[in-house]
Amino acid sequence: MCLAIPAQLVSEPNEIQMAEVDILGVKRHICTMMAPAAKKGDHVLVHAGFAIQIIDEEFAAESLEMLRSMGIKTAEDIEAELAEAEGSGASEAPAS
Repeated sequence: MCLAIPAQLVSEPNEIQMAEVDILGVKRHICTMMAPAAKKGDHVLVHAGFAIQIIDEEFAAESLEMLRSMGIKTAEDIEAELAEAEGSGASEAPAS
């Protein structure tokens, strides 16, 4: 089974139909060739680097919430965990 992840276009597709998207706080470049009507601000399903369908904001939010409930973390979640680990000294080497 394949999984498509909801993302929001944060740039207009360029002349070769590439655009930047935000996926849970992570920015990636994808191809919009399979969803040529996609424009900045739209939510799309992304699979293997391609926007395969334009979706509405409500469906995107519901899908992302389901992924979070399965343990998928946002970029902000990971940054907070790293900061907490560094603050607690967990990443420091033991003293000799």
